[in-house]
Amino acid sequence: MLSQKSEFTVSDAYQFNRRNALLWILSHIWRYRLYALTTFVMYVLTYFAFSQSSVFFGRAVEAVVTDGDRTQLLNIALIILLLRVADGACSLIGGLAGEVVAQNFEADARQELYASLLEKSQTFHDRQRVGDIMARATEDVRQLNGMISPGVNFIYETFLGFLIPITLIGFIDWRLMAVPLVFTLVYIVAVRDYFKRLSPAITNQRLEFGLMNATLEESISGIEVVKASTTEDFERLKFRRRAKAFRDYFVKQGQVEAAYMPILLYAISVGFVFLHGVSLYLGQEIRLGDLIALMGVYNVVSFPAFISLFSLSLLQNGYAGAKRILNIIKAETDLDQNENGISKTVEGEI
Repeated sequence: MLSQKSEFTVSDAYQFNRRNALLWILSHIWRYRLYALTTFVMYVLTYFAFSQSSVFFGRAVEAVVTDGDRTQLLNIALIILLLRVADGACSLIGGLAGEVVAQNFEADARQELYASLLEKSQTFHDRQRVGDIMARATEDVRQLNGMISPGVNFIYETFLGFLIPITLIGFIDWRLMAVPLVFTLVYIVAVRDYFKRLSPAITNQRLEFGLMNATLEESISGIEVVKASTTEDFERLKFRRRAKAFRDYFVKQGQVEAAYMPILLYAISVGFVFLHGVSLYLGQEIRLGDLIALMGVYNVVSFPAFISLFSLSLLQNGYAGAKRILNIIKAETDLDQNENGISKTVEGEI
């Protein structure tokens, strides 16, 4: 952590990396790295079990329709049952571990912010708008929780939801990977454009939320002056302007999210995947069970393609909140601790 000047410091406090918002977030997550690793591993197992069960659905159809071997059907059904149970169990464990990281991150960030505020001089606090500080200590800190769970958890699912199903499709027939890989590239481009348009709206929204709270707090705390000078209409108009600015950026975020393209692109890709699979089946290059397994496995991609709509918003909200919190934590006070001063036990009585 970078050293900074402050009037007071808390002894034995956990040291986080405050160089920038990203490193600060990662250092908080690193403190609970065992839970974070557990979440990732459990989601790997979840997506593998769920995707593999779709492959066995194809084998079940192949065993009954093509091979006429009904004796294998019970064994395949038991395997699918075990895979789905493992999917649910791993998903539950992964979600719980992720929630532990999220809740501790929120608590640690709030404690770090409060301790930082205690370290600042009275001069520093005199220069701050109390409402904005309250917004950072409440709403912005709360956004950190949602950024981890479900935000980062959804990012895990997005990455694994593409990697594992497409890999399993390659084991069915490597030629079937063509359309999913093309869709993946188009998806990355579309999400990158979506993120670039979403980022300014959310950043400005968090800023206006703090200013709106600051305006309201100042009006309420100075209500005696407001009423004595009969400036109620002026204060009301000032608050409405801030509320309108916050609302406008909130609407802007909704407009950007409404134009989220990957869902439409995925629907189009499903048609091309099916068309490609049918062409190979009609050419007797793959079996019916392979075609069914292909569509079942590729259906797994639908959730990560859809969930990015929410996960990126959660990540951007949390990141914007982290930058606002870190700005306060890193702000230096005008006074230091005067480490060369006198330190003695207070003696005497009243």
